[in-house]
Amino acid sequence: MTQKIRKAVIPAAGLGTRFLPATKATPKEMLCLVDKPLIQYGVEEAVAAGCTEIIIVTGRGKTTMEDHFDKSFELEATLAAKNKTALLEVARSVSKLAKITYTRQSEPLGLGHAVLQAKELVGDEPFAVLLPDDIVDAKIPCMKQMVAAFNETQSTILGSEVVPGPAISSYGCLDCTPDAKNPRLLAVKDMVEKPRPEEAPSQNAIIGRYILTPRIFEMLERITPGAGGELQLTDGIKALLQHEKVYGFSYEGKRHDAGDKLGFLKATVEFGLKNNQLGADFRAWLKSFPF
Repeated sequence: MTQKIRKAVIPAAGLGTRFLPATKATPKEMLCLVDKPLIQYGVEEAVAAGCTEIIIVTGRGKTTMEDHFDKSFELEATLAAKNKTALLEVARSVSKLAKITYTRQSEPLGLGHAVLQAKELVGDEPFAVLLPDDIVDAKIPCMKQMVAAFNETQSTILGSEVVPGPAISSYGCLDCTPDAKNPRLLAVKDMVEKPRPEEAPSQNAIIGRYILTPRIFEMLERITPGAGGELQLTDGIKALLQHEKVYGFSYEGKRHDAGDKLGFLKATVEFGLKNNQLGADFRAWLKSFPF
């Protein structure tokens, strides 16, 4: 029976240490990229891919994310009273994006552990995982592309991009071969976490987009803690390879590492230039800036 992707998990319980001191009291996922917090980009991408239920894995001090996606009666009443209908619709649209549920990760014990916290809410069906640090700018949303690949394969799909040179040592790396019928699909034989450049089996890196079958929960419950004493999602997927097919997927689009200060700045400039309201003035200002 063909299964559909209805649910998406967004891990958002990390401490955001790369952005200190900004993230000391504000969740990293709530940092604003032009006019929306990072996590909203992930939710919107999941919704565009057909997901109707979003499961956000939170942690201590993350309640502002819940407030953001909830109704704000005081704000809406104030905007309505002042007849600010455009802003009122913006405020209302956020709370109408999808059904959003939350589960807590009591300790930051790794991405695999964070995904495992969603087991009861996901149930026995395949699901998407989106890391809000990775912002993918694409005509067809990245996860929507991956859902199409899942519909074709009914298998685990890992978002992948080519990372040239020694930078591959910062990523999980796929040992893979292109599919004969669809070169964007990469049949995965193995994975290596942060390999030395000369030992990397390919230049195909794993990015923060996944579609996982429910068997991943069984694998995550079996594996032992890896680097840093954390449960690594990569280790769980490697274990899954012993039972099921796993594919990489070379998506179309440009990824921004918004979990890094420089990457966040680059994303802000590019998204600012594309903004319908701000783009023209921002571009003019940039051209006049005395570099």
